[in-house]
Amino acid sequence: MNRDRRAVITGLGIVTPLGLGAEALWTGLVEKRSAVRRIGAFDPSGFQCQVGGEIDGLKMSDFVPKSYRKSTKVMARDIEIAVACAYLAAQDARLKTKCLIERGEVEGPPNIDPARLGANIGSGLICADLVELAGALASSVDEAGEFSLAQWGLEGMSNLTPLWLLKFLPNMLACHVTIVHDAQAPSNTITCGEASSHLAIGEAVRTIARGSADICICGGAESKLNPMGLLRQELLGRLCTSCNDNPAGACRPFDAKRDGTVISEGGGLIIVEELEHAKARGARIYGEVSGFGASADTTSWRSPDPEGRGIATSIRKALYDASLTADQVDLIAAQGLGTREHDLAEAAGIRAALGRRGATVPVMGTRGTIGNNGAGSGAIDLAASVLALAHNTIPPSLNTTRVDPACGLNVIHGDPVDARIDAVISTSFAPSGGQAACLVIRRYGD
Repeated sequence: MNRDRRAVITGLGIVTPLGLGAEALWTGLVEKRSAVRRIGAFDPSGFQCQVGGEIDGLKMSDFVPKSYRKSTKVMARDIEIAVACAYLAAQDARLKTKCLIERGEVEGPPNIDPARLGANIGSGLICADLVELAGALASSVDEAGEFSLAQWGLEGMSNLTPLWLLKFLPNMLACHVTIVHDAQAPSNTITCGEASSHLAIGEAVRTIARGSADICICGGAESKLNPMGLLRQELLGRLCTSCNDNPAGACRPFDAKRDGTVISEGGGLIIVEELEHAKARGARIYGEVSGFGASADTTSWRSPDPEGRGIATSIRKALYDASLTADQVDLIAAQGLGTREHDLAEAAGIRAALGRRGATVPVMGTRGTIGNNGAGSGAIDLAASVLALAHNTIPPSLNTTRVDPACGLNVIHGDPVDARIDAVISTSFAPSGGQAACLVIRRYGD
């Protein structure tokens, strides 16, 4: 990391099934409240798994200027979550961006240079609106009653709105965020599954380090809470199918009796800022992003490497980047997907990277509380890490009753634990694709 341009966290914008804002996430975690319930966004009765994490109260007019409300009509759920996160992050960081000024919430002019404000946002595979798509497909049937590409071209496509595709392009999360907040510095989109947020934040830190921006909106968002998202995970055999009558207990990270994850929706956008820039405007500093590491393990697109070598490599790189040793790590924010093989692989990677410390460092996980938020998972976990550091408290991993001895980790469960935390590593990996990433967050100090 470029030590001349240090990157600190000055804002948290979090949207999860626990509620809107970082405080809702933290309160839900320490109070051990589950946000997983029977799916209400659509009828899940035809699926083996019928539970998930669903966000309530997301009203887009609360997060964009009045002049931009027409554009919300071409926002898929993933985009809506990202735009809400960006608003909450800017507000939390006390930024005077175009969005907040036009909404009349702060008085202008901006307190940042738009030409030095960038964005790096992780996105997932945005699923099409089946109701909207079904109408177009129904008019694409030939005389034999079969789908016809020719008929699709002649009539089917005309039954979609002209801007239909703009709702489902992965880069549209960053597109809307940059337009709304007038972010003119480099903007990038990363689509690497559950590793997307960490990779986006890492790229944002590098953007600041090389002098291309002073401040970045970064993280990720995704909604897997739709029929196609549920079906994909069901076909891959990753979902818990034994808790339809007990949604709150479905996802059990690292637990000896875990049997799958649950889909969810959510995201987090973090304000990462160059230290001197943050100090000059009197910003509150949550912590410093002092290390970043990434890797890829292409052993299999479907199953993880049992030894977690990609995860181990990303952790080692992040620690090296932060000039940190394993003995200096106070907390691990693990992904803890809740499937048997992925938890074992992640645990193996952590132990391989940290050596003897791997079995004793406290580990926290959020999937039992909010489910798998896809590309948004990493930023949510990172926010939870920052809040744990701020409160010197480790929230428990919900539904983890007895840690699987094969995992060999010190997963905090039961009740929150008071602990002095100065350095956290947050891990993430893509269950399909093999990408892995790790970030090191340290308590800020001159």
